[in-house]
Amino acid sequence: MLDHISSIEQLEKEAGEIQNYLEITCSEDPEECIARGNDLVVYMARSGKMLADSKYHKDQALADSIIRSLGEQAGAPPSVLNKLVDAACKRENNLVNRLDRIHRTCVHQVEWLRTVVSKAKEERRVGSGVSGKPSQDPHYTHSDYAPF
Repeated sequence: MLDHISSIEQLEKEAGEIQNYLEITCSEDPEECIARGNDLVVYMARSGKMLADSKYHKDQALADSIIRSLGEQAGAPPSVLNKLVDAACKRENNLVNRLDRIHRTCVHQVEWLRTVVSKAKEERRVGSGVSGKPSQDPHYTHSDYAPF
């Protein structure tokens, strides 16, 4: 089971690659939106797995934390102990937070893309007339409203 857990280094590298993709601005071209949406749903699935893996590493770091043991032996209050452990696991905490944001960003971008594609479909429908027949607009050409 543990051989399916990505290393922290792999997670950090892949998170950087996905983040770079998420920072690319997409046009409102429906075909580009559909292609990007296809990529994003893969990234959503992958980032969910990556988030789970990063939480595994964080839990492992918490369990292995010497600071927790020393704090417990010294009788430190739980709130202080939690802050010390969080500080000791800053890399793991950062990775968990980063992957959570990446995953959420994928979800939000897919929603935006869905809106853009729906808008384009509606514009195409209106442009062809309610009956589905081409508009009588003399500036209309069928290729202006080609299906995506």
